[in-house]
Amino acid sequence: MSSKKQKDTFLAGLLVPIGGHIEGDEINEPKEACFREIEEETGLKKDCIENLTLRYIVLRIKDNQEIRIQYVFIGSVIKNSTLIESDEGSLPWIGYKGILNYNVSATTKEIVKHYDQVGKYNEKVYVGSMKSLKGNPEITWGLLEDWELAIFN
Repeated sequence: MSSKKQKDTFLAGLLVPIGGHIEGDEINEPKEACFREIEEETGLKKDCIENLTLRYIVLRIKDNQEIRIQYVFIGSVIKNSTLIESDEGSLPWIGYKGILNYNVSATTKEIVKHYDQVGKYNEKVYVGSMKSLKGNPEITWGLLEDWELAIFN
């Protein structure tokens, strides 16, 4: 997690997970984009990350015209790994349970809540659709699975 500088316009003042955009040549390899973003923002190389696994895909629509897709990978960092300072802000180590004690985006809150209640107990991938429920942001979750594999096995 990094604490964004107040002057930043994108999610200013929020604690945000390490992340970014998928480059054109990474479109079919979101995990490689994740490794690249981790290194850019923290200095941690691929060999410092263990068990990096896709766990969540979140969909939302922006301004009723742009569909945003967020891939969320969860992994662990090898002990004694050193972070570098970057333009992203300060980089505190925070366990997932502590994240909700900070000012974070609605998407981050919903992912952490689901992970704590459901996701940490299995290795499945969940797909969520961000919506408003009586004016409050909420994600409706579904399990991503290969239905053909389930039928034929």
